[in-house]
Amino acid sequence: MNDIEAAKILISCLDLTSLGDKDTDVKIEELCRKAVTPYGKVAAVCVYPKFIPFVKRLLGGSEIKTATVVNFPKGTGSIETVQTEIQNALKLGADEIDAVFPYRRFLDGDEEYCRRYLAAVREACGKKHTLKIILETGEIIKAAKIARAAELCLEAEVDFIKTSTGKSKISATPEAANIILETIHAAHKNTGFKASGGIRTLEEAKKYLVLANAVIGPKATTPKRLRIGASSLLDDLLNVIARGY
Repeated sequence: MNDIEAAKILISCLDLTSLGDKDTDVKIEELCRKAVTPYGKVAAVCVYPKFIPFVKRLLGGSEIKTATVVNFPKGTGSIETVQTEIQNALKLGADEIDAVFPYRRFLDGDEEYCRRYLAAVREACGKKHTLKIILETGEIIKAAKIARAAELCLEAEVDFIKTSTGKSKISATPEAANIILETIHAAHKNTGFKASGGIRTLEEAKKYLVLANAVIGPKATTPKRLRIGASSLLDDLLNVIARGY
């Protein structure tokens, strides 16, 4: 596909994100204004929980989802604490939950805890709300470990497996993305994939679009199966389309 086609698909798959420590209503309002473009809407706007009601009001009637993060960014919250975070976020109106995987416990070999954690967050979200699990692949690093963490997510029937918080030294990489996508494909699941962290240009984002298409096929390049989490990517996508090449 050419860059114009890719940019339009990526807009529809974009989780337009602002997770800064100094986020304000003004910044979040500006983010929401960008969410509806001349070339279509983004998939979701992702913000800290305190901004959920504000985003819901701003996006009312747009069909754009409101997403938020829990157990973020360290992934060290207790199961009970994370369940409460999810319940509170849903009460505020969140449609989608991006929950950090307890990757430190996983790296310590405690798969049983990880299973209980995933089951608990899946139950807290219910089937009506989208659950994305952030593996933090830049901390897990080893290919076999990333694949195993993805397998645990698939067993728990999460909706999306996500690479990164964007807060670690290593964020999304095509190598980690390929491992996750291949694991999803091998399991014959309809689970989605989300790349997040450090993706700022069409050139960077298109790698994940092409990869998803190559591993799973065209069905994996829609908002139901592919998301790109980013804050500044949208500007570059719009510039590419406006430029015409």
